[in-house]
Amino acid sequence: MAKTVKKLTRPQIVSLPSVAKQLNRRVAAYARVSTGSEQQQSSIEAQQDYYIKLIDFRLDWTFAGLYIDDGVSGTRTEHREGFNQMIQDALAGKIDLIVTKSISRFARNTVDSLSTIRLLKEHGVEIFFEKENIWTFDSKGELMLTILSSVAQEESRSISENITWGKRKRFADGEYAVAYGRFLGYDRGMIINQTEAVIIKKIYFLFLLGMSSYQISSLLTEQGVPTPGGKKNWSHGVIASILSNEKYKGDALIQKHYTVDFISKKQKKNEGELPKYYVTGGHEAIIPPLLHEYVQTERNRRMAYKHGRYSGVHPFLGRIVCENCGAAYRYSSWHSTTYNDRVWECSSRWRGQKCGNCHIYDEQFQILLRQVMATAVAQKPYVPSAIRKILQELPGMTDNRYERITEALHRLPNKIQFSQSDAIIAIKTIHIGRQRTMKVTFLDDTEIIIDIPQFSPRRSQ
Repeated sequence: MAKTVKKLTRPQIVSLPSVAKQLNRRVAAYARVSTGSEQQQSSIEAQQDYYIKLIDFRLDWTFAGLYIDDGVSGTRTEHREGFNQMIQDALAGKIDLIVTKSISRFARNTVDSLSTIRLLKEHGVEIFFEKENIWTFDSKGELMLTILSSVAQEESRSISENITWGKRKRFADGEYAVAYGRFLGYDRGMIINQTEAVIIKKIYFLFLLGMSSYQISSLLTEQGVPTPGGKKNWSHGVIASILSNEKYKGDALIQKHYTVDFISKKQKKNEGELPKYYVTGGHEAIIPPLLHEYVQTERNRRMAYKHGRYSGVHPFLGRIVCENCGAAYRYSSWHSTTYNDRVWECSSRWRGQKCGNCHIYDEQFQILLRQVMATAVAQKPYVPSAIRKILQELPGMTDNRYERITEALHRLPNKIQFSQSDAIIAIKTIHIGRQRTMKVTFLDDTEIIIDIPQFSPRRSQ
């Protein structure tokens, strides 16, 4: 049979009941689709065309607007801009009648649906649901709306439960995805974005050099590097999230959060209510696992710093501990009109306690540090070389700012075959003993103890 197309000269609609017959009613139409798929985009266009023609053909109707929500769920009204604008205009007296396809298009939440309908009714605004042929001014409309709204809500619940079941089944099979538009370093399919990966590696590198999340965020903002969300200003929270995210080492912890219910769609942190799944090696890593694990150790050390927030003023802040009283050593400035010395001293004296342990001039500390690292190279060459192997995975810091930061940390002589980054990363803690000793503990728990001789700082005459 040949395909035929018949043009309708006038849309066929249900005739108005007597209670709703009015002349020159200002009529608006509302249309909504819940996803942004191509098929539903076609649907929204068809609805627009239909309602414009429908209102235009009615001699007793005046077009008052077309309100659309594209790709928005109907279970809540908070994020439905078109819907909320329509209600606002109706309450302002700009609309007499709203025409929509069905109750489920208007709202899938029974409470929202009925409360909105009653509110509009109180202000003399009627709604016509085409599919169900319900006029809200009709005496039978309230009962039918209550029943059909409940059906629409249960249908939404069923759809939500089916989708949730499918997601959790994929989680259990180790399948996962991220919000690629806001996830720095990876494109769709967890494919490394090489341009963004450089930024991730720089963040880890700067953190290892002793910079805090605040300092790194300020530096990236100053350099004009866009955030994962495409904004100009970085926050320390975003930096902390990048440093702690296991996905950068190729793993994935799945179902960290879950949706509480299908109506509110509120996300809650999963604290044991549902199973979590950990996938190892699920995609290519940007940061080597060994390096990532060390960063977590360093983050925990900084968070456990007992004397205020870690400031990043010096990379060894919080690592130097008084063996006499257990307090951390403080990086201070001793100065007068003739000198300004940087000094490490037990922080207990700042709390009114008399510890009595020795102070160390920073100039002397650099010398002692070089002696310790030289000893480590002689005893265990793999200590600095292992750290250097990790750092080879990171990009070269060619920017002058990075060079200045590095130079400011330690000025080590060229004859010692290890970098300042090696010292910062390789050393776990430094304990200052009452008998003027310095015990350095490395990541592999190797310990080296040296004496702290008397020292007079060099001062310009």
